[in-house]
Amino acid sequence: MATVWSGCSTSCGSFGQELPLRGNRRGNATRFRPRNGVRCRGDACLQVKAPKPTMVTAGVCVCKAAPCVLESEVAGKEDARVGVWGADAEVYGADGFDGGKMRGPHRRPVRQPAVVEKREDSARNASSPRASQRESKSEYGRSRLHFLEERDEETLSKRMIKLSQSNKIRSATELFDSMRASGLQPSAHACNSLLACFVRQSSLRDAMKIFEFMKGKGMATGHTYTLILKTVASTDGYLSALQMFHEIQEEEDSKKMVDVIVYNTMISACGRAKDWRQVDKLWRSLEENSLNGTLMTYDLLVSTFVQCGQSELAIAAYQEMLLKRLEPSEDIMKAIIATCTKEGNWEFALTTFSRMLSACMKPNIILLNSMINALGKAGQDELAFRMYHMLTSSGLKPDQYTWSALLSALYRSGRYWDTLKLFQGIKAKHPSVLNDHLYNIALMSCERLGQWEHGLQLLWMMEKSGLKISAVSYNHVIRACEVACKPKVALKVYHRMTHQGCSPDTFTLLSIIRACIWGSLWNEVEDILQVLLSFLLFYFVVLDKNN
Repeated sequence: MATVWSGCSTSCGSFGQELPLRGNRRGNATRFRPRNGVRCRGDACLQVKAPKPTMVTAGVCVCKAAPCVLESEVAGKEDARVGVWGADAEVYGADGFDGGKMRGPHRRPVRQPAVVEKREDSARNASSPRASQRESKSEYGRSRLHFLEERDEETLSKRMIKLSQSNKIRSATELFDSMRASGLQPSAHACNSLLACFVRQSSLRDAMKIFEFMKGKGMATGHTYTLILKTVASTDGYLSALQMFHEIQEEEDSKKMVDVIVYNTMISACGRAKDWRQVDKLWRSLEENSLNGTLMTYDLLVSTFVQCGQSELAIAAYQEMLLKRLEPSEDIMKAIIATCTKEGNWEFALTTFSRMLSACMKPNIILLNSMINALGKAGQDELAFRMYHMLTSSGLKPDQYTWSALLSALYRSGRYWDTLKLFQGIKAKHPSVLNDHLYNIALMSCERLGQWEHGLQLLWMMEKSGLKISAVSYNHVIRACEVACKPKVALKVYHRMTHQGCSPDTFTLLSIIRACIWGSLWNEVEDILQVLLSFLLFYFVVLDKNN
């Protein structure tokens, strides 16, 4: 049987009734002397007025007619029905039946006390704008009060902590109410444990009641505000939690208890909602209140700003973190490198990458590809290939993104022949990674060099491998023919393009017209001009419909 509270929870006047007659050894009917004020003399009993139960809180009665004890051990599953201890230390059920083993004074069955609604003025004047909406009845039913033989507040608070940590929420609540009814005050740690228990059970109403009690008694700590704000954010949304946070800051007593952990809770709530403006305001407010951010603070700031595309704020938070001599985590540095490479700030990305290596952090292939791509776009092809050698020496295998970044680095540096050589090496050693993007980079190099023969060979290889050739690929070859003054070859490529069902675009038509003009192919120019005019007419009709 689960450990229960050996308490007395009765309705008013349940002990003021006569006990039933019981025969003695001589066969005479006698009455036992009850403990609640009934005095017996022979066969006559005088009814003495029983003490009235004391009303201590809204909707709860407590009886002090007999001593009740609270067991110290908490084990097993919590029992919803609370048993009553008899005079001979035998446990009776909540219905008063003992299985025919009763040998002492009879105690009537426990009845659930009537609930009396009584609202305090302090609850109505709560600081939260939603306090009036949370005045409804507890989600865990009516609470029973118990007479506590143990009067030590520290001992009872430890019991409440143990009950709350075990998620015995009903027992913990009854102990909390019984302590208040007895004039005993639980410790702040015990109240926070009970509050955390309500938070785990997603019971915002009961959590708010505990919070208002702690706030009224001046027991609220930073952990208290963290718990309640986190609960409000997950239940009512981050805007409600933000409004509550501002109200707490306006109160002088509560403002002193707001620490950096409370700020981290709000930054996290706003960050999950992608509201980077509120995150920025909280960051500034943290500085105005002379609070130093922790490693978790800057983790949240950098990750939020990076996810929202605010690279400048992310870098500013990272730099402030370094000024305060906080060692950034691997996730922070990866996020900074990602946002710097995206924005083209390769120098700061390279500095952060060097710091990452100094901290003995091993970069992954995604990070190395990002660095190679950023360095390649900046024309730093030598640094890009150093990153490539670091990738291979780390035991990582280059993929399509690696080769694409290296080819782009060579092309942007004007090393067109080296681009074609690297492409041939990739085709020979890693043919499975070839795609249309890698072919297009090689075709752009052919266009720059006027290598129309090599361009035609690459087109034939693309068709043979089953890759879908786009108009961009044909345009590069036609442009290579134009550079090499090969208008007839350009016309053949153009006809092959239309035969394959690939529609030419404006760049295709303009390039083929220029090549035909240089070759004095006027009939072909006239035909292509008609196609160009039809194309332009169709374009303007579509544009007019859209407008």
